[in-house]
Amino acid sequence: MYSCLRHTTPLALINPPIAGVQTFIPFKLLLYPRPSHPSIVSNPPQTMATAYTQTDLQGALPLIARGKVRDLYEIDDKTLLFIATDRISAYDVIMENGIPNKGILLTLCTRKWFEVLTTALPTLRTHFLTLDLPPQIPESLRPVLQNRSMQVRKLRILPIEAIVRGYITGSAWKEYQTHGTVHGLPVKAGLRESEAFPDGPIYTPSTKAELGEHDENIHPDKAVEIIGEKYAAIVASLSVQLYKIAHEYALTRGVIIADTKFEFGVDEETGEVVLADEVLTPDSSRFWPKDSYEIGRGQASFDKQFLRDWLVKEGLKGKEGVRMSDEIAEKTSEKYKEAWEKITGGN
Repeated sequence: MYSCLRHTTPLALINPPIAGVQTFIPFKLLLYPRPSHPSIVSNPPQTMATAYTQTDLQGALPLIARGKVRDLYEIDDKTLLFIATDRISAYDVIMENGIPNKGILLTLCTRKWFEVLTTALPTLRTHFLTLDLPPQIPESLRPVLQNRSMQVRKLRILPIEAIVRGYITGSAWKEYQTHGTVHGLPVKAGLRESEAFPDGPIYTPSTKAELGEHDENIHPDKAVEIIGEKYAAIVASLSVQLYKIAHEYALTRGVIIADTKFEFGVDEETGEVVLADEVLTPDSSRFWPKDSYEIGRGQASFDKQFLRDWLVKEGLKGKEGVRMSDEIAEKTSEKYKEAWEKITGGN
């Protein structure tokens, strides 16, 4: 089992992986205890009024792990089912209630980006196989699971997050104001909030936090220590290349990608670096409306920054057991839907 896995749920409640199969998990593998929320059992097709925050495949497939947003099941020794629930987290804490349809929007957004990126860069390999559900899934579960699930390849995940920043904002802006650096990298003086980096996007990796801890921004040299010089060089170069492709495409859709996070794995059979996890979604990126962009201030966004701002305003940042008001959940849902419509055209 991949070393990032932490058993915070009794193992008797989790179907074990198939004996003798080494499982590589394509996202941050944390098993979180779950509050009692609507689950994907034999529910009717989802409506905007329902947020599905748990999965239960009724023994159809073995559960490997639950992450902050996704649940992972094993299809066979080479394939996993990657299910995006409607859970939402902010500041490393999962909210008590979810965002209706969020998992579907994330999955369809990711599929679109895989198409865009592989078209622009034909040599790119991704973990994505298909949106089709495997035959083991009961008919009663298919209406809810369709379009929130992907079949993906098993990989050995590289234990860093590959963050690319095109504009100075968020934690990068705070560090720059204090030290004149971003992730310890020197940056030209005199930049204003939300300004594009004058020399182009920069690669600023982070660690993958263990359960209950926070991701740590690191210097690219530290990434070399963690994953080795060969993979660190590939990840750094490929991440910036993918960001540039995505940024150019998004501009044509009226969206600025301020920054984003990629994750990569290694195909153990070929040694190739493979793009994994979700890609360029409102969960993993900052999306700004192009038509209202203005240097020197914070920007409106099509992502969960709206939720983060509410948590800070209410003094709830980092606190457990927070339940969003219906108004906040609805407005956050609207932000995600708007991002999806702009990026994909609503398809």
